[in-house]
Amino acid sequence: MIGSSIRGGWQTTLADLAMILFMVTAAAMAERPEADADAATDLPAETSVPALPATGEPIAIYRIAPNAPPLDEWLAEQPRDPRQNLTIIARHTPAGSERAATAALALARTAENEGHSARIVIEPAGENDLMVVLDFDGRQPG
Repeated sequence: MIGSSIRGGWQTTLADLAMILFMVTAAAMAERPEADADAATDLPAETSVPALPATGEPIAIYRIAPNAPPLDEWLAEQPRDPRQNLTIIARHTPAGSERAATAALALARTAENEGHSARIVIEPAGENDLMVVLDFDGRQPG
């Protein structure tokens, strides 16, 4: 048996086997072809998924609705913290990009009047949607 002829016992044998396994795995990984960088570009456009905007943990979300208060009143009700970020997300249909941008800029001006600097994210989607998110995501506001 291997264990009886090697000094140090089963721990040394186990360490040797682990090292052999590591070397075999490293050799196999070195011979493996690189991931096909062109494979992602070969996909049809319909399968690509738009990246989500970088937002943190939301603490409050505002959506324009018939019974919703105006944005300036809603912001005044929210607790203030210098670490908060305000993100305006405007999603639009293919024909609604200009209208979405105009609405997002109007909300950003209102937020600025209340002492918040806003980040605006405008993205194409299947429907028109406009929301304001207060979050903490590690970015420094400004």
